[in-house]
Formats: sequence, structure tokens, C-alpha cells
Amino acid sequence: MLTRFLASVAVLGLTAGIAAADYKLTVLHTNDFHARFEPINKYDSGCGAEDNAEGKCFGGSARLVTAVEEARSRAENSILVDGGDQFQGSLFYTYYKGKVAAEFMNKLGYDAMTVGNHEFDDGPEVLRGFIDSVDFPVLMSNADVADEELLTDKIKKSAVIEVGGEQIGLIGLTPIDTHELASPGPNVTFSDPVPAVQAEVDKLTGEGVNKIIVLSHSGYGVDQRVAQETTGVDVIVGGHSNTYLSNVSDKAAGPYPTVVNGVQIVQAYAYGKFLGELNVTFDDDGNVVEASGEPLIMDNAVTEDQASLDRIAELAVPLDEIRNKVVANSADAIEGDRSVCRVQECAMGNLVADAMLARVADQGAQIAIANSGGLRASIDPGEITMGEVLTVLPFQNTLSTFEISGQGVIDALENGVSQVEEVKGRFPQVAGLTFAWDAAVAPNEGRVSDVMVAEGDGFVPIDPAATYLVVTNNYVRNGGDGYKMFEGDDKNAYDFGPDLADVTAEYLAENAPYQPYLDGRIKQK
Repeated sequence: MLTRFLASVAVLGLTAGIAAADYKLTVLHTNDFHARFEPINKYDSGCGAEDNAEGKCFGGSARLVTAVEEARSRAENSILVDGGDQFQGSLFYTYYKGKVAAEFMNKLGYDAMTVGNHEFDDGPEVLRGFIDSVDFPVLMSNADVADEELLTDKIKKSAVIEVGGEQIGLIGLTPIDTHELASPGPNVTFSDPVPAVQAEVDKLTGEGVNKIIVLSHSGYGVDQRVAQETTGVDVIVGGHSNTYLSNVSDKAAGPYPTVVNGVQIVQAYAYGKFLGELNVTFDDDGNVVEASGEPLIMDNAVTEDQASLDRIAELAVPLDEIRNKVVANSADAIEGDRSVCRVQECAMGNLVADAMLARVADQGAQIAIANSGGLRASIDPGEITMGEVLTVLPFQNTLSTFEISGQGVIDALENGVSQVEEVKGRFPQVAGLTFAWDAAVAPNEGRVSDVMVAEGDGFVPIDPAATYLVVTNNYVRNGGDGYKMFEGDDKNAYDFGPDLADVTAEYLAENAPYQPYLDGRIKQK
């Protein structure tokens, strides 16, 4: 009996020893914040104080401060990391560049972030200023910055931090096509993520680090490929594709975490609407033995931190002068509701497409195509402020011009109406062009017909073999919303035109009082 008792004690002791060796880490994460320091509405655009008071708003840095503090208080060990694209998306970035992002990321106590493509929107100089201002490493493994003196020795491929007595290896990833999406300049080159990550994993494991997290601004699909084709990665914190992963929502693109090849992949949508919270348990060898969590929604149940609210209000003072500037007036309401613009011709779509085409007509542009997903609001009749224009067009997209065949234009329109049943943002609003489409035809199987291009005072059938100069926004030009036919370096493209909001405001002013209209340029059969 005594022998059996001693054996039981020995087993219990061994089990306790194993349990004691387990290491629990909570990975708090954000991605694609895009300068949304103030709350957003359900369309991810600005949300006013009245709506915020009524509980209709989400996100904002003041909520994030509270949520991070609460999450840390319930975690045994925690880190806070970011999947890139803190830059661009609101007047806070336009006016302050990366300074406000640096201030609030320092306040929140981030441990690391990866470089997103939008961190390069204003070239290496602004990114360098941001890096010099933050208290944490900024990472990017799949880029060579050796020839860019502003970034040499400033961006690391990986970093090691110590949390609760354990070393955590962090590796950064940036889109391989960043040179097409932003302005990194000629001295920065990007490479395939898989060998880049594997090289850093091998380096870190060689140093004895056995818990490795990749911060990836490369998209959900690329993250799954990296997980599948590398060894030694434990967690991937994603970004770039604005993917919502969840175990409780039917709107999620996949589970949280998504597990591929034993790697835990997470992402938390965008714009500060969620704070990701992944709870990971590692064994003594650094293997993940358990992982669970859920993105936490930043709604009105999360109390806004008052000190942060006060600071944001202070920073917003010069922005309000821009927001409140009257730029034009409208004789009637300009319809921009997503439920309308994503399925048919709408007045806001006509306005924006007309403004785009008018701006570059003297360059020979013949056709404008705008994605309806870029239109985020309507405008009431009467005075129009710059703030209203920025609410409609909050993404700071720029005009892009490029050459493409008539067949390429037809293919683009086919893509535009391919998901109309799902009310997707790819639905095309156009100028210099008319077309018809038939929902009874299968997507991408000839839904589009009767495509006509403006010529002189009338319209002529599009020539599939002819080359046309088209204007769109930089998001669509780089393949956004499925417009892959617009991508590529073979189109004599210029992607760095003026801001679309500025172009639209100027067009409204030139045509004030603006009269919204429909003219049948898009017909449904």
C-alpha cells in the first residue's frame, strides 16, 4: 500500500512538473488601423459625437486604451503587436503624418509592429520619422533596405523580447508588391515571404528561441501559404486583407485562430473595430499545446479613456478647420448609400466618376471606373463641407491612369457585376462609358453587353482590340475589389495622382450648385 501511495505521489509530482513548465501568453493584436483615432460608424467612416453617445460607433483610440488595459489585467503574460498599416485613412494622417500613430502606439505600449504598405505612402522619410519616435521595434524580414540610407539599421528583420522570463521571437512581413501599392522608392526591394521568414526562424532557433510569432502584413491567403511552407513558426498575426476571423460570427472568413500546419493564424479586421486576443499555451519545448480566443469588438460597452479623448480632441482642432470648410453646395441630396451604389447607377457614383474623368480628360483619358466600395456616405442638400466629402471618400485614394484594351475594360465590367447579389463593393460606377448587364447570366460569363464609349457628342461601341486610357483610384488599379486586369507594369500607368477627395471637392466647387443626376449609363436587363 505504501509503495502504491509513493508511486502515486511520484506521478502527481511529474504531472505537476509538466504543468509548471507550460507557458501561457496572450497575444493582443491590431492591424490596418489606418489613423482611425476617432470612432468609426458601421461603414468604417467617421462617427459623430451624437451617434457615439447613442452607442452607434465603434473603435477609436480611447476605447482601445481601455480594452488593452483590461486584457492585460486578465492575462498571465501578454504582448501587444500590430500587423501594419497604421498610416493613412483620415485627416489625422494627412495633417500629422505618423506622429499621432507613434504617440498612441507608445501610450498603448506596443511591443512590435510590422511595416505595412501604407507606411511607405509618403516614402522612406516619413517612415523613418515614425520609427525614430516609437519605443518598440519595427520589423520587415522580406525587404532589403541596405541601399536606403534613411532606413538602414532602422528596420530589423526580427527581434527578441522577454516576457515572463521567456524569450519570444518576432518576425515582420510586408507585401511583396509594396512597390506597386505605395512609394518605397527605388532603393528598397521586396522578396518572397516564405524564404525570408524561414531564414529568420532558423536564425532565432539557432539562438535558442523556441516561441516564434510572425507579424504579417501580407493577407490571409499569403499567411496560410507561409504557415504551410515554413517550419518553426508558432503564430502569425496578420493584416492587409482586413480579414475578420471569428468562431461566433457567420460573417467571418474563417475560424479564430485558423490553424494551418500547426500554425495559429489570426487577424482582427481593421480600423480599430476589434482588438484581437489570442491565448496561447506553449510546452517547455516551445510547442503550441493550446490556442483559443476571439476578436473583442470595440463597441459602446468599452468605456472610452478620458485622457485619450481629451488628447484626441486637442489634436483634432486644426483638422476641424479643414472639416468645416464649405467647398460647394448641392441643389439636392446626392445618393451614396451602399445598398444603392453597389447594385446600380447612383448619383454619388456619377459625381465621383465624372470628377475623376474631368480631372484627367486633358491627358486623353476616355473612361473612368470607380468601385462603389469606395463610396461611404450620401451628402445632404445645401452647403457641402470638406468633412462631408471626406466622409464619402475617407480612404485617401489617389487617381491612377493606365492603358488597357477594350477587352480589358469589358473584363473589368464583368468583374464589377460578378458579385452584385452579395452587394459587394466592386460594382462599377462609370463615366465616359455606358453598359448593360443581365443578372440572369452567370458571373463572368457574359453578364455585360452593349458597352459604349463616349466619342465626340455621342457614343460608339467599344473596340475590344483598341487601347483606351482609363482613370480609376490606386486601390482598384492595383487589383483591389477583384480588378486584377488593371494590375501590372505593362500599362504605362501613373498611380500617384491627386487625392480623390480633393478632386471631387474641386469638381463640386466648379459645378456649384451641383445638381445630382442619373442618365442611364448603367442599365440592368
